[in-house]
Amino acid sequence: MARRSVLFSPGDQPDLMRKAPESGADVVVFDLEDGVAPEAKADGREAVNEVLTDPDFDPSCEVCVRVNPVQPDRDTAATDLKAVLDGDPRLDSVMLPKAERAEDVRILDNLLGARRADVPILALCESAAGVLHAEAIAATDPVEAVAFGAEDLSADIGATRTPEGTEVLHAREHVVLAAAAADVDALDTVFTGIGEHDALAEETAFALGLGYDGKMCIHPAQVPVVNDAFTPDEEQIEWAQRVLEAAAEAEADGVGVFRVDDEMIDAPLIARAEQVRERAVAGGVWPGEA
Repeated sequence: MARRSVLFSPGDQPDLMRKAPESGADVVVFDLEDGVAPEAKADGREAVNEVLTDPDFDPSCEVCVRVNPVQPDRDTAATDLKAVLDGDPRLDSVMLPKAERAEDVRILDNLLGARRADVPILALCESAAGVLHAEAIAATDPVEAVAFGAEDLSADIGATRTPEGTEVLHAREHVVLAAAAADVDALDTVFTGIGEHDALAEETAFALGLGYDGKMCIHPAQVPVVNDAFTPDEEQIEWAQRVLEAAAEAEADGVGVFRVDDEMIDAPLIARAEQVRERAVAGGVWPGEA
């Protein structure tokens, strides 16, 4: 399942939620946390459930709901799930914000289990504790992706956000390492400059270079830019095809290292070619794939 672009949509605005899949995002997230004012939470829960239980709402993308954080002294997340899961909603995953420890994931998973909802969790690491515990969070069974939240992290540690992002680079790299170690998706932080498509493309390319699998979006116009950055170009696809074809022949001949063009190919480069293929298939540009 591709998660190149993850688009947030306010949970108290049903018209926007219904339109969100038209953006082309791989994942749409109906947001009951930061996207909804405290006094509108109840209306948001009702609106999300109304959309998710509508038989006419059947998008081809992954549908996720971001609940409120799991907190010992509050039952907001439980209240969210009670309302959202009423009836037979179309729900593919749940996002846990402010994830700070593996126990937070287990608590949310238990809440889902109590509602007989067997869906994966996307855990958002956006505090100092969350980043430091990202490895344990990513390795928890229900987690299929960990996401990095630079804006909340900066507020938590008192950092000043800069266009270069050096103040969050270590944390950004730590989260992607945690995801890779657990073999789950890594989702990069949002880009707050709506309309700054060139800068978004540059930042997304940087995230791809760090090892991220996708990026969170706050506006539908950001989705095509992000999808394009995570979709291999023709040159990359042709390289991957040559490598994978040669790898199949080498395996049949019992050869571990072989040459493609002027490059020696071994297991890490084969893995890279397989990743290019996966991303090309997700983007619908791998030859022979519908």
